[in-house]
Order: sequence, then C-alpha cells, then structure tokens
Amino acid sequence: MSNASAIIGHAPQRSSLLDDLSTGNVAHAYLFVGPKSLGKFTVAKWFAHELLTAGVDDEAGQKRVRAEAEKLIHPDLLIIDRLWIEDVCEDFNVLAEYSNIPQQHRSKAKAKTDTISIDDVRMLQERLYETGTGRYRCCLIRSAERMQDEALTSLLKILEEPPQGVVFLLTTQSQSSLLPTVVSRCRTLRFSRVPKKELAPLLAGVDDDEAAFMLHVAQGAPGAIRRLRDDPDLLRAEKILHENARAFWVSGRISERLQLLFPLHERGPESDRLLLHLALALRERGEGLPVREAQAFQTLVDGLRTNAQRQLLTQRFALEVSL
Repeated sequence: MSNASAIIGHAPQRSSLLDDLSTGNVAHAYLFVGPKSLGKFTVAKWFAHELLTAGVDDEAGQKRVRAEAEKLIHPDLLIIDRLWIEDVCEDFNVLAEYSNIPQQHRSKAKAKTDTISIDDVRMLQERLYETGTGRYRCCLIRSAERMQDEALTSLLKILEEPPQGVVFLLTTQSQSSLLPTVVSRCRTLRFSRVPKKELAPLLAGVDDDEAAFMLHVAQGAPGAIRRLRDDPDLLRAEKILHENARAFWVSGRISERLQLLFPLHERGPESDRLLLHLALALRERGEGLPVREAQAFQTLVDGLRTNAQRQLLTQRFALEVSL
C-alpha cells in the first residue's frame, strides 16, 4: 500500500515532498508527525518509492525498482516497522513483509516489547554505508517514539553526519517523546485528520449506519476505517465498547459505573480505546453537557497519563460524576 492510489488525503504534504524532489531540495531526514493511523508511514513508503526511482528514466526500470521496493528487497531501502516480540510475533516470514533489517538478535534476547533498541539501530547502521545503486537510499522508521534513549542517541550521531545520499523518513505520534536534537535535524511535516468527504471512497458499499459509526470512531484516520471495514470482529468489539461508554454516562449506579471502567485499571490498548469511546459518548450528549462531567473526565485523562494509581483515579472519577 505504498503507491499514490493507496493514500487517502494529505495532498499538501505530498505536494511539498514532490517539490523537494523536483527542485533538488531533498532533506537528509524527514519527521512525519500526527495521530495514529492517519497514513504517515504509507506516505513515507510512497515518497521512498519516488526517491528510489529518481534518475531511472526507462519505464521498465521504474517498474522493477517499485516492485523490489514493494517486496522490501530493494538494496537501497531499509525499513524498521514491525519487530520480533516473544509470544506476539515470532514468524520471520511475516516480519519480512514489514521490516527488512535482521532481527535474529531480538530472538536471542527474547525481546518482549516493540521498543526499538540500540541493537536494532546497530543492525540498521551496518547497512547504511553500503554503496547505493541509485541517486538516493532510504531508511524508514515507523513510530520513532518506540526508540530507547540509547537508540535515539545513536540515531542522532548518524543524523549529525549522515551517509551520502541517504534519506531518513521517520514517523511519530509524539514529537515531544523524541530528543529535541533529533527533531532539529529533521524537516518536520505535520499530518492532520482527513475530512469525511475524502474518506468516503473507503466506505463504498458499506451499510449507511455502519459507515456512520466507522467515521465517528475513526476520527479522520483512514487506517482505522480500513481495520473496522475489513474485520467484523473488531467492528463488533468497538460497538460493544461504545455501548458501554454510553451506558456509563447515563447510569445512576456507582457500582455499574465502576464495573464499566474496569479496563482502565491496566495501561494498554483496551484502556486507550475505552477512553476514546467515553470521550465520543460524552460529546454525543450535546450542548447540555454539565461542565462538571467534562472537567472530571479531563482530570481522569490527565491522571492516567501519569504513574498515579489507576484504580484510585477511576474510583474518584466515578464518584465525581455521580454526585
């Protein structure tokens, strides 16, 4: 999904990148910043294809380059995307569809998270200084906020003296989680949520009610719509979460509210999804929404971002909105 037709929205960003290429003003590093599932990495792969085909004049040569890049076998393309994680993703054949740096070291170390370590950067670095076959070589790192401090420091040293012709394309949901010195060495492009009218082609043939729900939950993120559209089980789970969130706001019993908030006790994707649905359900209540409830919810969200005791925070929140 790296060709232009797979990209939904982001015309200004794509135009800016093409201008850089056509004017010979390509930066040695780009940072794409924006919320999850907007398509930042899809744009990064598309631009990498544009860079790899720069200077390839014949159509057959361009097709070959794009085909190799699509399969992640082009020698001038390096990608850190999905990583080996014990008991989560251990199939190297599956990993090869997303990342093309060696990951055997992660298997030996029995890596348990998708954190990008200094060893991952070292594997990348071993290939950065190989002789390229074209005008540019491309290095893509998805969700750079996953990088440990040592990994970021190692990357910074590379960015300070980048190899000739190498273009780094980094994506992140959280610019503040990266070292300011890393950010300062990148040309930053910000990605915004995609308007509903531009998302409409993704929902062709989908039932109107389900399409409306997907648009509501996706909040302008094409990737989120694709997942909901293509996975009936996920769509069903999101509907249940949304009903639970709506039930929370109208419930008159503290015990029921506490039970509905139980997923917030543990940090993780389920907790994040419930928070989103609580926010959406709160917004659905319209202009008559009590300010006290909105303030209590914001206090909960802020508290859950800290190391405070999550169960205590949810109990306090349930009590405040029940007064």
